[in-house]
Amino acid sequence: MAKDTLHDYLAHLEDAFLVRTLHLATDSERRRMVNPRKAYPIDPGLIPVYDRSGKANLGHALETAVLLELDRRGAETAYVKTREGFEVDFLARLPGGESLLIQCCATAGDAQTEAREHRALAAASAEHPAVRALVVTLAPETFRAVPPGVEVVSAARWFLGEESPPPGRH
Repeated sequence: MAKDTLHDYLAHLEDAFLVRTLHLATDSERRRMVNPRKAYPIDPGLIPVYDRSGKANLGHALETAVLLELDRRGAETAYVKTREGFEVDFLARLPGGESLLIQCCATAGDAQTEAREHRALAAASAEHPAVRALVVTLAPETFRAVPPGVEVVSAARWFLGEESPPPGRH
């Protein structure tokens, strides 16, 4: 299948409101166009249609739900790829001026997963120093060692808008 055909199909899926895509967060238009877009179903219930593995994918469902909530909040959203090659799920610029780096993770599960999530956020935070860094998770209690500058937030509280305020705000 030709790349142009694939882009046409993706555009049709976006026009039909079945898929939402995100570009890479960069000031370079060329870099944005060269890097692949990330595609998300417009409803977490559609994930089994696109993922035929048959496995429950709570992480992808959480990521999709967070993107939809960011859209609902009016955020301008992209994904981040750091110089080291780490990826952060979202860089969201909210209408009120606040910016968030958000990494979605259903559960830390093990030290390796926790380290991977924190490493990506730390690298992205170095490139975006004025941006609040969050891990949105279904199980905040599974995160043991949280590095400075990173907040671990319960997904339920984040969706309700009850997450803790940024450091220095009361």
